[in-house]
Amino acid sequence: MNIFDIIGPIMVGPSSSHTAGALQIGFIARLALKQTPAKAVIKFHGSFAQTYRGHGSDKAVVGGLLGYRTDNARIRTSLEDAADAGLSYSFLPVDIPDAHPNTIVIEASTAAGDSTTVVGISIGGGNVIIKSLDGIEIEYTGSLDMLVVVQADVPGVINNVSGLLASKGINIVNMRVFQSREEPGKALTIIETQDTLSDDLAISAQSLDNIITSVYLPKIG
Repeated sequence: MNIFDIIGPIMVGPSSSHTAGALQIGFIARLALKQTPAKAVIKFHGSFAQTYRGHGSDKAVVGGLLGYRTDNARIRTSLEDAADAGLSYSFLPVDIPDAHPNTIVIEASTAAGDSTTVVGISIGGGNVIIKSLDGIEIEYTGSLDMLVVVQADVPGVINNVSGLLASKGINIVNMRVFQSREEPGKALTIIETQDTLSDDLAISAQSLDNIITSVYLPKIG
């Protein structure tokens, strides 16, 4: 941990957890969708549900969906800016059993019909953890590039994916593999790297045998 983890990022306030953190979750949803969405349903749980207007969480998360960073003064006008960007949005206070009190669920989609669902929590200082991406449980903080691979649970798949990264000169920092309890025969691999990944790499991974899907999430500052 360094001093910036404690005092938070350079940001438009008032709150690092409820403003900067909310923006980061919106920004990550935009990254997962690879563009500004045409529609977003934003669900606020816990303290977010009670204070999202007063703390500017509504403006912040929409600003993130528009691609704004935490120090962008346009966060204050993001709800108006959304109309110019073709983004329609709605806010919905919800009660999610056993969820962290600073939880946001974003269901976002493009005009072409592509969609993503992101579940994120704000842990203070502008830091967040993405707990779920399109129903896949992950632990993404944005501190490292991440490749999320959903695959058939058969021998050789992990070797093929790691071999693809090695062929690109990419060094793996962390790799976690989970077998699906809900869907027998399916597994999930989460790979974090210090090296920069790309959407093209995710596409290449998806073309490998027995890969169902792959998603790239970049390091964010």
